[in-house]
Amino acid sequence: MLLRRFLLFAIIAVPGAAILWAYMASEGLLGQRQDIGEITQRSRNAAVQQAEQQRQLQSTRSLPAYATAQQKQILFGDLHVHSTYSYDAYNISLPMYQGEGSHPPGDACDFARYCSGLDFWSINDHAESLTPRQWSLTKEMVRQCNAAAGDPANPDMVTFLGWEWTQTAQLAKNHYGHKNVVFRDTAERDVPTRPIAAAEIIHPEGVALYIARMRLMLIAGIPNGDVRLLFDKLRRWLQGEDVQLFPDSATRQRYYNFIRYLQDQEEIVACPHGPPVRDLPIKCQESAPTPPELFAKLDDWGFPHLTIPHGNSWGFYTPPLSTWDKQLAGDSDPERQEPLIEIFSGHGNAEQYRRWRAVGVDANGNSYCPEPTAEFLADCWRAGDIIRERCLELGESAEECERRALETRNNYLLTKDSGHWIIPGQTVEDWLDAGQCRDCYMAPYNHRPASSVQYGLAIRNFADETRPPKRFRWGIIGASDSHYARAGTGYKEMMRRTMTDSAVAQLGAQTFVSATERLPYFVPLQKADGRSGPYFARQSSFFGTGGLVAVHAQGRDRGAIWEALERKEVYATSGDRMLLWFNLVEPDEQRLPMGSIVQRDTAPVFEVSALGAFEQKPGCPADSVRALSEDRLQRLCGGECYHPGDRRKPIDRIEVIRIRPQIAAAEDVATLIDDPWLSLPCEGDGEGCTVRFSDPEFAAAQRDAVYYVRALQTPSPTINGANLRCEYDDAGQCIRVDPCPVIAATETTDDCLADAQERAWSSPIFVDFGDPDR
Repeated sequence: MLLRRFLLFAIIAVPGAAILWAYMASEGLLGQRQDIGEITQRSRNAAVQQAEQQRQLQSTRSLPAYATAQQKQILFGDLHVHSTYSYDAYNISLPMYQGEGSHPPGDACDFARYCSGLDFWSINDHAESLTPRQWSLTKEMVRQCNAAAGDPANPDMVTFLGWEWTQTAQLAKNHYGHKNVVFRDTAERDVPTRPIAAAEIIHPEGVALYIARMRLMLIAGIPNGDVRLLFDKLRRWLQGEDVQLFPDSATRQRYYNFIRYLQDQEEIVACPHGPPVRDLPIKCQESAPTPPELFAKLDDWGFPHLTIPHGNSWGFYTPPLSTWDKQLAGDSDPERQEPLIEIFSGHGNAEQYRRWRAVGVDANGNSYCPEPTAEFLADCWRAGDIIRERCLELGESAEECERRALETRNNYLLTKDSGHWIIPGQTVEDWLDAGQCRDCYMAPYNHRPASSVQYGLAIRNFADETRPPKRFRWGIIGASDSHYARAGTGYKEMMRRTMTDSAVAQLGAQTFVSATERLPYFVPLQKADGRSGPYFARQSSFFGTGGLVAVHAQGRDRGAIWEALERKEVYATSGDRMLLWFNLVEPDEQRLPMGSIVQRDTAPVFEVSALGAFEQKPGCPADSVRALSEDRLQRLCGGECYHPGDRRKPIDRIEVIRIRPQIAAAEDVATLIDDPWLSLPCEGDGEGCTVRFSDPEFAAAQRDAVYYVRALQTPSPTINGANLRCEYDDAGQCIRVDPCPVIAATETTDDCLADAQERAWSSPIFVDFGDPDR
C-alpha cells in the first residue's frame, strides 16, 4: 500500500514539478536582473597623470605645435560603448556563443579607467532595449564612475551619459542608420527621463517566440532553439554517443537570467505619440522613427547634447543603395543637429567613397547586377559565378551554365541581405572578396560608398532656393563600438575574442547548420529550408579592436572636453594614441585649428604636425594592478592594459584629402573628392613630423573646399589588417581567400594579424570661397 501511494505520488508530483519548473523558467522567474556592476572607488594616481601630460608636452618641444600644446592638451576617449544592457551584447555573452558572461555598465567604468586608461568615455546602450530600470541604473553608474574620478576640476576620467538610436530598414528610402546621443551633464534634472528609441520595442512580434526558443536551450543547451538540432542531440544520445543532454547549473542560470531580461523587454510599454516629452509617463518607452523626429524630441528636452552618426557604410544592415542625400534633405539644420561623425570603429572604416555599387539601377529604375570591374566584384555576380562553375564541372554546356548564372544573379537581387542562402552548400571561401572594397583601409563588411564620410562631405541639398544649400560640416571621431563594456580596446592588437566584436559573427543559423549538397543551381529563398538573414560568419574577417576620439582641450574637466567636441577640435585614430595637429596658417602666422570654418579668396596655407603612438609594454601599470584584484584584472583586461613605453612609432607620411562640395545637384561626387590630393613623406624615426602645404588652385576655382589629413604610422601587426587575406593573381584579382575563422566554431587562437598602417584622421578645415572681410 505504501509503495503504491509513493508511486502514485511520484506519477503526479514529478510531471507536476517539471511543469512548474518549465513555467517558472520560461517566465523568467528563476532569473536575476543585471545590476550596475562593480565600480572600483579609486581614481588613478594624479602624479602619474601629470607626468604623462608633461611627457606629451615635452614630445612637442621641437615641433611648431609646441605653442598650442602649452595651452591645450590632447585627451583620448571613446564615445561609443555598450554593456550587456544592450540586447545584442547580452546575446553574444551567452554560453551558446562561448560568451564570457554579462558585462554590466560598471565593468565599462573600470575598464576605461584601469585597462585602457582613457581620459573620457560615454555609455551608449541601445535605446530600443533599455528598460526604465536599466536607464535609471545607467544614470547611477555614470554618477558613481564620476564620483571615483577625484577632483571634478581635474578628474582622472570623465564619464558621459548617452544612448544609441538604432534604426534600420530593408529599403534604402526608409533607412537612416545608427546615431549615438551623448549629453554634457549628468544630474537628474539635466538629462532626459527616458532614452529615445528608433522603434518602440526590440522585437515587435518576436519576443514570445524567442523565449520559446530559450526554453529549448534550457532543456538541452541548443543554440537559437533549433528544434532539429534538439532532435539530433537526442538521437545521438539514444545511440550511445557521449552527449551531454543538459547544461550544468551555472550555464542554466545564465539562460534563466537572459530569459528574465527578455521578459523585461516584453513588458516595455510604448509612450503615446504627440504630447511634449515632459508630459509623457515616466516609465514608458519613447520612440522617434526618423532623424527629424529624434532631433525634435531632443530639442524639446533642451539639454546640451551631441548626436553622432556611425556605421553608415556598414553593409551588414545598410541597404546597397542607401545614401546621405535623404538624410541631408530631411535635416532642418544638419550642421547643428549632427556636428560630428564616427569615421572608424571596431566594425571598420567608413571614410572612403568609390564609384561602384553593389546593385545597379537602370534608366527605368530597375535593379540589375553590375558586371565586375578591376575595383569591385558584386556579391550577386559572384553568386552566378559559383553556380556556373559547378554547372561546368558537371559537363553541362556553356550556354546552359550561363543561363543558370543569370537566373542566380537575378534571384540574388530579390533576397535583400540573404542571398548566400540561395547557393546550396556554399562556404565563406566560395565568395572570394565579393562585395568588398579592395583598396580601402580596413573597410567595413560590404562597404556602402554613398553612405561614406567623404560622400557626405561632398554633397549639398539645393531644394530650398530661399536659403544657402544645406550641407554636412562634420568633425571626425573614432570609437570602439565595443559590446563587451570595454571602452578604448585598441591599445594592443591581441585577444581577438575579447577585444573585438568578433562574437557577432557567431549569430545566425549558418554558424551551426552543416553544409548542404553543393548543387549546380540556385534554390529560391522561400525554398532554402526557411532560412534568411545576413551572412554573419563572413564578417569575422572585418572586426577590429576599434578607434578613439582625441580632443584638444584646455583642461581635463567635463566642460573643457565638451567645448573641444563642440568646436570640432577633435580627431580620430584607429586605436593608437597618435598626436596630431592640423591648422590653417594665417599671414601673420596665427593658427586656426581643425574644425574651423573660414572664408577666403586667396590660396589657404596649412600646417600639420604628427607624432606616433608610444610602443606598448606588456602587462599593466602599477596603478591598475593596485586598484583591481587579480581575477578582475584578468576578466576585464585579459591581464593586458594600456602601458606605454618610452619609444614612439614612426610616422610614415601625411596624406591630404581635398573635397570640393557640390555647386549643383547634378555634379558627379567622384570628381569632387581628391584622395589623396597630396602625399607628403615624413623623415625620422618617431621624433615627429611637420609639413606645410597650400592650395594654389583654390582662388581660380572660386568654390568652397574641405581639407582634412591622415597621419599614417609605419606598418604594424593589426587584427584583421588584411580582412579576407586574399591571394591575388598577376592582374590583381583575388583568386583565393583565407578568412578569419569564427571563434566559436573552432578552437582557433588565431588573431588574424596582418601588417597595416594605423592612422589618425583630422577633423576638416572648411574653407568657403569669399571675401574674408565680409
